[in-house]
Amino acid sequence: MEWSEVFHDITTRHDFKAMHDFLEQEYSTQTVYPERENIYQAFDLTPLDKVKVVILGQDPYHGPNQAHGLAFSVQPNAKFPPSLRNMYKELADDIGCERTSPHLQDWAKEGVLLLNTVLTVRAGEAHSHRNIGWELFTNEIIQTVSEQCSDVVFILWGKPAQDKVKLIDTSKHKVIKAPHPSPLSAYRGFFGSKPYSTANAYLKSKGIQPIRWCEGE
Repeated sequence: MEWSEVFHDITTRHDFKAMHDFLEQEYSTQTVYPERENIYQAFDLTPLDKVKVVILGQDPYHGPNQAHGLAFSVQPNAKFPPSLRNMYKELADDIGCERTSPHLQDWAKEGVLLLNTVLTVRAGEAHSHRNIGWELFTNEIIQTVSEQCSDVVFILWGKPAQDKVKLIDTSKHKVIKAPHPSPLSAYRGFFGSKPYSTANAYLKSKGIQPIRWCEGE
């Protein structure tokens, strides 16, 4: 199954007209991130049949030149967000590699679905597009991955992401939970949680090619 079929199925079963009308108004009158053409970039770069890992974020970064449709990732020349900096610190401690680019497109192409639960945001206003309909859509996406794929690693950082575990068939997938990598919570158990090596060990145990988390591997 391809994402286009999944999207068609979801929009057939649920009415997103109010959300589409809202977004049309927002993009016409406000600065909204990411650019329209990048809203679904996570799906463009990671086909459903290639998903090995799902990392759940919340909503896109709301500063200029940051969000481009991949959770936690920012555009190549953007300033490093604190959460991503902490993710890289844990990556270095976990598997010993240093990343220099804040752009996670290579992870997406490796099979890491970098999925925010809300896919758009008004500039400068975190969570401003919460509860307009995106959560329904992305819940369906999580369930679809759980149902259609096998042996996927779901990395759930922080309580909002961990609440999604009810959408996942834990008998056929691996769930990794830890505090969120934000500076507010990273020292409460995110550091030292070893999500990258844990994910790869699971994939290898299932005969699946592990993720190349480091740049230029």
